[in-house]
Amino acid sequence: MKALHIITGLGVGGAEQQLRLLLRHLPVDCDVVTLTNPGAVAEGLTADGVRVVHLGMGGNRDLTALPRLVRVIRSGGYDLVHTHLYRACVYGRLAARVAGVRAVVATEHSLGDSQMEGRALTPGVRALYLASERLGSSTVAVSSAVADRLKRWGVPAPRIEVVPNGIDLDRFRFDPERRERTRRRLGLPEGAFVVGGVGRLTRGKRFDVLVQALTRLPDDHWLLLVGGGPEEHVLRRTAHEAGVAGRVLFTGERPYLPDDSPGPDLPALTSAMDLFASPSAEEAFGLAAVEALASGLPVLYASCPAIEDLRPPAAAGARRVCGGPEAYARAIAEVRGSGPRPRTAPEVAHRYSITRSTARLMDVYAAAVSRSSSSPSPIGASPS
Repeated sequence: MKALHIITGLGVGGAEQQLRLLLRHLPVDCDVVTLTNPGAVAEGLTADGVRVVHLGMGGNRDLTALPRLVRVIRSGGYDLVHTHLYRACVYGRLAARVAGVRAVVATEHSLGDSQMEGRALTPGVRALYLASERLGSSTVAVSSAVADRLKRWGVPAPRIEVVPNGIDLDRFRFDPERRERTRRRLGLPEGAFVVGGVGRLTRGKRFDVLVQALTRLPDDHWLLLVGGGPEEHVLRRTAHEAGVAGRVLFTGERPYLPDDSPGPDLPALTSAMDLFASPSAEEAFGLAAVEALASGLPVLYASCPAIEDLRPPAAAGARRVCGGPEAYARAIAEVRGSGPRPRTAPEVAHRYSITRSTARLMDVYAAAVSRSSSSPSPIGASPS
């Protein structure tokens, strides 16, 4: 089988890094098209030996990208097209059908109750999404919460497949030497209790809650924020005004897998933490929380479908926290007071291993290719 993955961009983000990890484990010959922004993840994919094509799309309404994408698909001889993120799903599904590829799978990574990839869920966004969805074979939801949202939008249940995000357990397995090396590199004082947050620095992630929580905790508590985004300057100002700027570290975007960029990667930074906190009220999966659990960290979260989909014993070490800075400060203090715990991965981390996710996705691929043999002729083609 030969597959083409189409994604909106390849900067450092959850969906983008998930795609790179996925391609390392899929037993399929894969190429990638990025509509825009061939960033750090594109470089990583190329280093992995994956062919990456940058389409050079000028914006959401750059319709000239459609015929260029059709030509790429036709020339590649693909059995299946797999799209990721909103813009790539809208353009990619249509281009695949015009090009004659009938097996078209889309993964919905970021659908929330009120937004998708930071985009407000207006009637127009929903209508365009549903119109393009009908051109595909199936839509993959990364959690049952996303599947339920798709159903409420009007996607027929039989067209939805739940395939959770996957993690590389070996990459996040706790290593005490890596922890000490990373903490020294970050300049953390000995004995510091480090609360970590990972994700895009946007308003919806509510990292300001953790900055404000730090003001209610002793001076040996530090906050390590991993990620970049438009709210970084706001968070820095908040920390400065609150008098805790000296105890808040910003690492910028960090890769999931090793590359040539300076500084520690995401698993190393996770190993340097003592607790992980995610005050975001709306998540599609909660990948960073699962990665933290794989590193043996206690986890405080406001929303995490990956954890909520499982029985409570499977996610030992995870606790839901509702509220603002006071609630998070109290919860952090309680975790600190309970003393250190073994840095071993609970059952939930093993449930979401990348090998399990790729095996499930291969079942979706096989069904899509099988159904395509009896599907209607592609758009613009004459019946055989």
